[in-house]
Formats: sequence, C-alpha cells, structure tokens
Amino acid sequence: MKRMTSILLLSAAALASCAAPASDQRAGSGQSKDVPAVRVVGTPVSCLPLQSIRESRVRDDWTIDFRTNGNRWYRNTLPNRCNSLGFERAFSYATSLTQLCNVDIITVIANTGGSGPINRGSCGLGQFTPVELVK
Repeated sequence: MKRMTSILLLSAAALASCAAPASDQRAGSGQSKDVPAVRVVGTPVSCLPLQSIRESRVRDDWTIDFRTNGNRWYRNTLPNRCNSLGFERAFSYATSLTQLCNVDIITVIANTGGSGPINRGSCGLGQFTPVELVK
C-alpha cells in the first residue's frame, strides 16, 4: 500500500511539472492575462465594413482586436474558445459580403514553414464592441 501511494504521488508530481504556469494561461481556458484592458465607448455592432479594417490583433483564444479607419478599435470576444488562435495568432475568413460579421467563421492558420499554411480549425465571431485601449 505504501508503495502504491508513493507511485501515485510521483505521478501527480510529474503531471504537475508539465502544466503551463498559471501566469501564462488562466486555468487552461486559453485566456491570456496579457490581453490589454479596454474601456467600452459605444454600442456593439454586428458587422465591420471590410474596407475599414486596417489591422487585427489576436490577443488569446477568445479575443481579437480590430483597428479601423480613424484609429478606432473594436474588440471581438468570441462566443466560444477558438483553440490555437492565441498561439498561432493568425486567421483567415471568407465572405461574399463587403463586411465581416458576427455570423462569419474564421479559420485558424498555422504557418509550418514547409508545405504552406495548415488550417487548425474554425470558430464563430462575436459582436464587435467599440473600445479604447487603456494605456
């Protein structure tokens, strides 16, 4: 019995040493503690015109910030976790409209450096909330 307890304790210690530090991810949820704080400055919208999007910044598996004309920022908090998005920090989308909307699907892209990019999965977008990044 004593030997079995020792084996279990060693196994638990080995597993704990493999876990990501809590400072990197919040309880394994894919949410980074490094997502910049924002102040909401308007009512969420369902779509952004494609021609107005100047930049996108993936913050974690749940959050993408979009910069539009006039240096306005919109935070999109995904309704569900998008695995690998925060790690890969790259995505694509296809739309037949001139807008990117909360009903659209993004695809996480991994650049392997070899035979080209690999799709890592797809996720739905959320509402686009106008925000100011808190300095």
